[in-house]
Amino acid sequence: MTHGDTATATATHGTAAPPLLTARDLVKAHGRTEALRGACLDLRAGEILAVTGASGSGKSTLLHCLAGIVRPDAGSVTYGGLRLEELPEKRLSELRRTDFGVVFQFGQLIPELTAVDNVALPLLLAGTPRAEARARAGEWLERFGVRGQEELRPGEMSGGQAQRAALARALVTGPKAVFADEPTGALDSLATEQVMTALAHTARDSGTAVLLVTHDAQVAAYADREVRLRDGAVSQLEVTA
Repeated sequence: MTHGDTATATATHGTAAPPLLTARDLVKAHGRTEALRGACLDLRAGEILAVTGASGSGKSTLLHCLAGIVRPDAGSVTYGGLRLEELPEKRLSELRRTDFGVVFQFGQLIPELTAVDNVALPLLLAGTPRAEARARAGEWLERFGVRGQEELRPGEMSGGQAQRAALARALVTGPKAVFADEPTGALDSLATEQVMTALAHTARDSGTAVLLVTHDAQVAAYADREVRLRDGAVSQLEVTA
């Protein structure tokens, strides 16, 4: 991203708060394949940002670097004054339990746990008493339209229900940012609409920033802004809403 691109992004959201998270000049290779080649972006509180691009353009690698799952080979990711690439793994894990929520394409719910226990898990890991954690998890499942499914295991739920439970799990701790990697890629068009409507409403109500990796124009249309990756670098910024 050039300085002009950064200015464009800033202008889109006015001169309000500084970015919640900033990535600059990210480089990441997988073996001999360079997935990121100087990618830059800003993520602001309360916005939904879609990251689009062709398969192999570096979208998922970018998300993993921003969420502290993968360390870039070069460049920086700054969140709350912290350089994520410099933090120890334990601190990154803490951030993913408290400040960040992560959702993957197939949800990755724990199959042995019920829906409510899957959603409560981040709270339990943070030390919340079990009864309180399950109560809060139930509230989030209801918010995402999974009422009455609390005691079902993932294998007993539809794909759309399971993915909404995964989104509830990502948001139950009240994170500052949610990173969603193709969250509707395994869903039909109706389930996709239900999941994205619930995510958009919840994120905007809570002021949570959402970075959404997708190849689906229907999903990208829910975003406030779109960043297009091409060959591992940001090539375009678009206002979508």
